[in-house]
Amino acid sequence: MDARAEGSSNAEFEVDSGFVRVRGAREHNLKDVSLVIPRNALVVFTGVSGSGKSSLAFGTLYAEAQRRYLESVSPYARRLFHQMAVPEVDSIDGLPPAVALQQQRGSPTTRSSVGSVTTLSNLLRMLYSRAGDYPKNQPLLYAESFSPNTPEGACPTCHGIGRVHSVDERSLVPDDTLTIRERAVAAWPSAWQGQNLRDILVTLGYDVDKPWRELSKRDRDWILFTEQQPTVPVYAGYTPAETRRALKRKEEPSYQGTFTGARRYVLQTYATTQSAMMKRRVAQFLSSSDCPVCKGKRLKPEPLSVTFAGMDIADISRLPLKQLRSLIDRHLSQKKVSADRPEKALVVQRITEDMSARLDVLLDLGLGYLTPDRSTPTLSPGELQRLRLATQVRSNLFGVVYVLDEPSAGLHPADTEALLRALDRLKSSGNSLFVVEHQLDVVRHADWIVDVGPDAGTHGGHIMYSGPLAALADVGASRTRPFLFDTNDQAEKNPRTAQGWLKLRGVTRNNLKRLDAEIPLGVFTSITGISGSGKSSLISQFLVDAVGDELGQRVENADDDDALEAPVKTLGGEIVEGLDVIKRLVVVDQKPIGRTPRSNLATYTGLLDHVRKLFAATKQARARRYDAGRFSFNVAKGRCETCEGEGFVSVELLFLPSVYAPCPTCKGARYNAKTLEIRIRDRSIADVLAMTVDDAFDFFADDQPLRRSLGVLREVGLGYIRLGQSATELSGGEAQRVKLATELQRAQRGHALYVLDEPTTGLHPSDVAKLMKQLHGLVEAGNTAVVVEHDMTVAAASDWIIDIGPGAGDEGGRIVAAGTPAQVSSEPRSRTARYLAARLSASA
Repeated sequence: MDARAEGSSNAEFEVDSGFVRVRGAREHNLKDVSLVIPRNALVVFTGVSGSGKSSLAFGTLYAEAQRRYLESVSPYARRLFHQMAVPEVDSIDGLPPAVALQQQRGSPTTRSSVGSVTTLSNLLRMLYSRAGDYPKNQPLLYAESFSPNTPEGACPTCHGIGRVHSVDERSLVPDDTLTIRERAVAAWPSAWQGQNLRDILVTLGYDVDKPWRELSKRDRDWILFTEQQPTVPVYAGYTPAETRRALKRKEEPSYQGTFTGARRYVLQTYATTQSAMMKRRVAQFLSSSDCPVCKGKRLKPEPLSVTFAGMDIADISRLPLKQLRSLIDRHLSQKKVSADRPEKALVVQRITEDMSARLDVLLDLGLGYLTPDRSTPTLSPGELQRLRLATQVRSNLFGVVYVLDEPSAGLHPADTEALLRALDRLKSSGNSLFVVEHQLDVVRHADWIVDVGPDAGTHGGHIMYSGPLAALADVGASRTRPFLFDTNDQAEKNPRTAQGWLKLRGVTRNNLKRLDAEIPLGVFTSITGISGSGKSSLISQFLVDAVGDELGQRVENADDDDALEAPVKTLGGEIVEGLDVIKRLVVVDQKPIGRTPRSNLATYTGLLDHVRKLFAATKQARARRYDAGRFSFNVAKGRCETCEGEGFVSVELLFLPSVYAPCPTCKGARYNAKTLEIRIRDRSIADVLAMTVDDAFDFFADDQPLRRSLGVLREVGLGYIRLGQSATELSGGEAQRVKLATELQRAQRGHALYVLDEPTTGLHPSDVAKLMKQLHGLVEAGNTAVVVEHDMTVAAASDWIIDIGPGAGDEGGRIVAAGTPAQVSSEPRSRTARYLAARLSASA
């Protein structure tokens, strides 16, 4: 299979030195592959999910380029960089320096913004510093003074956040009929620490058995708001009377306890805890509001007094990029040179010309609806990658390899066209582009295709084809070829009929303004529209919140640690009909299935519970009296004590960053030796966790419950994932499919509403077909599926489409078309229609 990789298809590129030659790549599942790929070209790496294309593009080519660069700098400077492992490859020749643009979630801090990622914020600060209109007699401010992230600029009251957190008696004590012993102070911890605080109050002489409302205001205020932290003796288990007698006799206390007021506890915990769960718990007792000093603008009064075009820097940073571009255009067209300050006009011209060029790229990439002050945690991975791509387009680098990870993820076909223009600009500047991609329009646009496969995991890792697109048609074993060259009749010919309607009225949220929408029940509905049009605001936010509230199963934003910093609230809207039909809400999103390496596929799906019971039921385990808990790497009796079940240890280096190495005791197995002695058909619990879903499916062929669960994971295209693969290693698309598979294992009772946000992200067309089969199965079982999606294959196979737009941001937020795929494809106002029509035509 690898012979074609260095075959005649490379001949035209071997005339000169304009190629990269890879020999013996063995990273992850790559099978000792060798190939030649051209430089100064758009090279697309494609293949099914888990086939090895990322191992080749990122794990081999980019990793080797970075390693060579780091070897050229001093050891002192090298320690400042993130170190990548040396790739498993014999040799790579002709490899230029590389820049990686990978899919990643937004920065975990709200202080990072669109402006900081694109450098627009730096330009705006220089513009205001050097060319802003200052109040009379105010001295010139440096650019740092216009940043909320510096001491020179940050508002001292809110520390540059723009919001202040406060607590009041009502939030801390929601039920004032309760006594302190009955946990009237709800903000305190519910476990031992809360009991400790109540015992301290007994020692201090407070009545913990009187209803809160009957305590004096002085006592209530001290308990809730004091900054004092007295340390006093505590007599655990004593009644108040017994405590008083013990104090009088100076009896030896159980321990010395330190008191913390409720407000201090809540604010301190919110600011310092590393636990997301703890942070969410105390957040419910906080109220957040705009800072009273800076009015939410995050800056000191001095920089806010400087204006440009009549606006301060906070106001101009809240303009959508498209409006900012228009404002800059007006100033460029005027080009007025002041007689008394010609240098100011020159500064304005230089900075605005640079801003204009940067904004042009951002607008062309379909990001004109974003604002410079939009925080990066609120961005999708696709939006963040396009922002970084725009910065590279403006960098004017030459001779660089750009390695991109699915840049079309989250993009409407119209936005994909803009993406391809940006990639062409980078290529025309003398750069090479190595792109991992599933989107067929991007694959067709490539100069060179590297198809990896044929399947995932151990069944992949071969180069099926390397060369120009046309000859891929002759590679019968390729999983990509049929979707590029065959007529794939995947569209639903006879759309199902709605069994009722879920009617939404007056939805006002983000760019939605009093929107009315009707979603059919009992069918498969796709919500389409260009990026930023309002699809997620309507479905993933309003619909999910409204239905969840009605059913009493509100879906919490489990990973939104900064919810108080940037709240998004629905200003209006209700569901007026159809809720009585829905019995259950299931949201399948792309948020991680776990935050730590201890969470994995097997623990999330419940598979590990069943596997541990199988090991505990073996003859050897029963003889040793090992229970199922023995086979958990989170429990002391079963885990390796050297690494405490982590599987690796941190190695401190004197002048270099710490590195992680496999545990020297368990060699990465995570369990202690005694636990690993228990075996099922010569396989330990660690061996089972190292199996892929496909391998485990074969290994547990006689265990029907386990085989059924593993079968569902295979059916959604996850057969290549290891059972013990860390949750932190899974992509958003993989995490979403794990959640879907977990849900599919449940008994189907019908009348559930399934909401999915771009479920095809990161999926090869063959995996999309598997996913669609499962989703249509849910609908056939009497459920409703609503999918926010850009993939026209999914839209064409839907029963109903609601297209939102026509544009993004303020130009979107309206329903442009609603109907069957055929009806929507003929709507002239829809940006989706022509792409949908092309897909329907291809499958006709």
